[in-house]
Amino acid sequence: MKGLKLIFLFLVLTSLNVSCNSDDSNTAGPNPLEAYEEFNISYGNDSNQVFDLYLPYNRTTATKTIILVHGGGWTSGDKTDMDDIVEIIKTQLPTYAIVNMNYRLADENNFAYPMQTDDITSVVTFLKNNQVNYVISDDIGFIGGSAGAHLSMLWSYVFDNEHQVDMVCSIVGPTNFTDPTYLNNPVYQELINAFGINITNEFLEEMSPYHRVTTSAPPTILFYGGQDPLIPNTQGIDMRDKLQQLNVINEFNFYPNEGHSWGGANWIDSVIKLKTFIETHM
Repeated sequence: MKGLKLIFLFLVLTSLNVSCNSDDSNTAGPNPLEAYEEFNISYGNDSNQVFDLYLPYNRTTATKTIILVHGGGWTSGDKTDMDDIVEIIKTQLPTYAIVNMNYRLADENNFAYPMQTDDITSVVTFLKNNQVNYVISDDIGFIGGSAGAHLSMLWSYVFDNEHQVDMVCSIVGPTNFTDPTYLNNPVYQELINAFGINITNEFLEEMSPYHRVTTSAPPTILFYGGQDPLIPNTQGIDMRDKLQQLNVINEFNFYPNEGHSWGGANWIDSVIKLKTFIETHM
């Protein structure tokens, strides 16, 4: 019986020691040699200010992070809308870290701009403050869809004060809110709902990537569909022309028979082109 008690005591002490080591490890941060995932990490006080983190196996202080920004007309949507892209990056670009973020949604009392670009700033700051624990660099790239593409471009062109952005991807993102084709477009009503009813032309220019982009903008890849009922063709074409005018590295991909989203062969083509662009510029 005494021997059994000693064995039991040894097992308890061993268990406590493992538990303490585990706690110490958590305090020090995830093991850089192992892949690590954590969900709904809070970067602010609002319930929507959370992101999912995917850290790759065998990462180093040179590992770069791709931030995903979902769409939804600035008033809806969720980071889960980008889960397919998360899986694509994990399988096709396995050496990159991924942040899939939510942001505060606009309503009649909380306008999208600058609230949502402020949220991106908060995420970037959070990553920089934790880059030692996460074992990543401070280099980032963006992939945004629809309204998230607009926010990704606007932040990259205007608010990247430390020049951390290596590339930005717009998938059917609005670029120019002074475009006359918006006046009879469903997105224009979304603008009113998300940005406030008293929108001036100066304000529309202020929140338009087309009007804010400069020669220092990061390489930009654009994807647009010719049959998109929400985003006029001019949004992608004019953005391409502006980037070319400024000598900003860019790639414009246009699918004449696609709408606001697509699948099949054209989606595979988009994935291949995006993968190549990221590997070239990040």
